[in-house]
Formats: sequence, structure tokens, C-alpha cells
Amino acid sequence: MSRMIRKIRKWTVEALDLPNDLVFDLPRLTWVGGRQLYIENHRGIMHFSPEALHLRTKEGTLEVYGSGLLIREIMPEEIVVEGKINGINYREAEGSS
Repeated sequence: MSRMIRKIRKWTVEALDLPNDLVFDLPRLTWVGGRQLYIENHRGIMHFSPEALHLRTKEGTLEVYGSGLLIREIMPEEIVVEGKINGINYREAEGSS
């Protein structure tokens, strides 16, 4: 994304008081009690096991770790994961900023 487009989007967010995740297509996570995770704005599953879920995002990888993980619901850009969630990590793709 060019520097000028980023500046325009940033100005739009500030001027119109819009959420960053909406304008920049960032992942949005809702974590409920360590047992359920609702993730919006993903670009697909890269890896899934009962211990880990790796999702592609626009600018990196979102990693969810735990035990007994299962995908309760999946939609084109949303996913609901249940199980004991121990941690979440976001890795930005090289060259993204």
C-alpha cells in the first residue's frame, strides 16, 4: 500500500471517527473467558490442530494456541474457535508496515 493511500486512510479514520479495523481491514478479536474466540477479517486458515490455529490476515499471521481447540463456526471472513485458549500471537508479514 502506498504511503499516500495510508495517509488518506489515516486521515479518514480520524476525520470521520471510524474504527481502524474497518478502514485498514485489520483483524478484530473478541475473546470470551478464555474459552471462545471470535475473529473477524481473516483471509483463510493456514494450519489447524487441537493445539493451534494459524490464520492468514491482510498483513500477517494470527496464531491462536491452546488445548481442545475446535472450529465452532466458519464464514468467509469470520471464524469462531472454542476450547482452552492459552495465547494469541500476531506476526506481521515481512515488508508490511
